[in-house]
Amino acid sequence: MAHAKLTFDDVALTVNVPSGTRIIEISEKIGSGITYGCREGECGTCLTRVVEGQENLSEPSVLEQRVLKENLAGQNDRLACQCQVLGGDIRVRPA
Repeated sequence: MAHAKLTFDDVALTVNVPSGTRIIEISEKIGSGITYGCREGECGTCLTRVVEGQENLSEPSVLEQRVLKENLAGQNDRLACQCQVLGGDIRVRPA
C-alpha cells in the first residue's frame, strides 16, 4: 500500500499515512488546529490551506467544489474532511 508524508505546519509534525487517508482523520489524532463542524451542520469549517503537494491529493468532488466556492476559498484551499492523500509529500495548515 502506498504511503504519503503529511506535514501539519501549525504543530510542526510530519506523519506517514496510507494512501486514501483523509486529512481530517490525522488532524484530529495529532491535535492540529484544523477543526470541523460537520457534526454540528457547519460545512466548510475544516477549510485547509495546502502549502505544498496539491498534486498529491484527490481531485475535489462536486460537493467539495461547491462548498469551497460558497466559502470564497482560495486556489490552494481544500476541505480536510473531503480530500484524500494519494502519496508523496503534502504540507497543510489551517486556512
